[in-house]
Amino acid sequence: MSAPAPTRTNRLHAWLLEGLSDMARHQTGPQAEKRSAHQGQPWWRVMCLTGVDYFSTLGYQPGIAALAAGLLSPVATIVLVLVTLAGALPVYRRVAEESPHGQGSIAMLERLLPFWKGKLFVLTLLGFAATDFLITITLSAADSSVHLLENPHAPHWLHGRQMLVTLLLIALLGAVFLKGFLEAIGVAVALVGVYLTLNAVIMVTGLWQLATEEHVITDWTTALTAEHGNVPAMIGVALIVFPKLALGLSGFETGVAVMPHVEGDPGDTEERPSGRIRGTKKLLTTAALIMSGFLIASSFITTLLIPAEEFQPGGAADGRALAYMAHDHLGSAFGTVYDVATIAILWFAGASALAGLLNLMPQYLPRYGMAPHWARAVRPMVIVFILVAFLVTWIFDADVDAQGGAYATGVLVLICSAAVAVTIAAHRAGQRNRTVAFAVISVVFVYTTVVNVVERPDGVKIGACFIAGIMILSLASRLARAFELRVTGVSLDPMAERFVRDTSHRTIRFIANEPDERDAAEYRDKIQQIRADNEVPPEDDLIFVEVTVPDPSEFEAYLTVRGDVLHGRYRVLTVEHSAVPNALAAFLLHVRDLSGRRPHMYFEWSEGNPFANFLRFFLFGQGEVATVTREVLREAEPDRAKRPRVHVG
Repeated sequence: MSAPAPTRTNRLHAWLLEGLSDMARHQTGPQAEKRSAHQGQPWWRVMCLTGVDYFSTLGYQPGIAALAAGLLSPVATIVLVLVTLAGALPVYRRVAEESPHGQGSIAMLERLLPFWKGKLFVLTLLGFAATDFLITITLSAADSSVHLLENPHAPHWLHGRQMLVTLLLIALLGAVFLKGFLEAIGVAVALVGVYLTLNAVIMVTGLWQLATEEHVITDWTTALTAEHGNVPAMIGVALIVFPKLALGLSGFETGVAVMPHVEGDPGDTEERPSGRIRGTKKLLTTAALIMSGFLIASSFITTLLIPAEEFQPGGAADGRALAYMAHDHLGSAFGTVYDVATIAILWFAGASALAGLLNLMPQYLPRYGMAPHWARAVRPMVIVFILVAFLVTWIFDADVDAQGGAYATGVLVLICSAAVAVTIAAHRAGQRNRTVAFAVISVVFVYTTVVNVVERPDGVKIGACFIAGIMILSLASRLARAFELRVTGVSLDPMAERFVRDTSHRTIRFIANEPDERDAAEYRDKIQQIRADNEVPPEDDLIFVEVTVPDPSEFEAYLTVRGDVLHGRYRVLTVEHSAVPNALAAFLLHVRDLSGRRPHMYFEWSEGNPFANFLRFFLFGQGEVATVTREVLREAEPDRAKRPRVHVG
């Protein structure tokens, strides 16, 4: 008899969840596979994916620098480059070593705080990461639509429809990722190659003009000296305006977030991906060097060759200084080609952010129980993030300036967290000189972040909204998943297997015991009470099961059951898990499958208010054990005839 043909709904479901098991590759346990980590893309191709965000800032960074620093723009840009090469780059090279699976500095800081404090701290950082990455998607699409609508060749019917154009660009970005990740990298490589080539032509043309028209440089230095006096004063002003140029630091966090996609060596494993780390360091260094060269050259040619009034709001170079150069110095045809390339790379700048979100969020939220299982699959998450990007675009009315503060805040908070994390890592490793160096870098980034927050407080407010949203949705998801088994697997040591095997030919009876003194009197009294309350025949064996909770804030874990004989006569099975009822339910189902018989487990009623006990269970993994164990079993095994028996006295 032939199998029924899959329905359209089933095919859609399978397509959406394709790759679910591949995304969830960080489970632990004795059976965890030693996976090879050398598969992936060459580092330079992944660099192009992160580069669509990083390099696309050339579209607006020279204009920002000119507005912030005026004639001092080249000096301020050199300060930015020094901070990039001597600060951000060493920090993220160290992050790549310490966190090679793409969790970034968040994973490094997660280890510092135990229990719920650590989880809430991670959720806060994830809120800023979501701010950074999602605003990257929406701001870049909005900026792309502005460039499109301001082009003289744009269709007249598009004018006044920036919101619609922005939403269409975001939807198109999502469609690329729904098609596949390799397709996204292919688009990124093409865009970065074309965009950097066109920018190189503009830079060479501008520098040649400066070299042949010497009076331009002389006029600039004269005006600079007249305005600022001496070199120390210039450097001081450049340091003051530096925080306004901080958007030029974007791209490093996504560089480490997409690490799992970097090709490693054939001998790499997920535990020791040396080749992947080396490739990511090349990615970060090459991107920083390329961007530094372009930033310095662009700041010189735009500041010296574009009239200052054109940088002002409404001017021809407002937010598009290099595009102005392309049209003014290389002709309308080249300028139009450059506009198209700028529009395309700004549109696709959100690709690196979306790739970072798709790698970062599934590594934390499902593991915390704060997202559904399907959050480990790529396509459903793409749809979720694109819908959120639609909402953000609608809230901000696709306004580039309104989103700039949130973008800068997200970028700087993540860089600060990375700098602090590597400082702590160097200190713990006993590397005194590196600790001092990273501490100085941390101070610089903290100063930059504070100044940015003071000048643009809207960024923190928007980040707080993202954090609140993640907190509420995460806790709601954990509450909804509270009655799942929450185990990735179960194994019994030889002694535990022997206990189960010895009782499998008759009624299997377990006692759920909360360990106290663990003396002979505790076990003797417990057996007497259970036999009296439940009329268990004296000839039937009773085995104790004890669950200890090392970290109640964890959600899933591998269950290892160990057997022991205490005081010469009491058989005791011990388990560690984040929630007592869930561990007991998973153990009972495993014994049922192993023995082919329905086991029985005996409990005492929990004392106290039921609601308070449930809160204890939700927060600390204990409380209302009997009732919750039965509910977990009911959800895991719908067939009542096959469900392990729960007795409460």
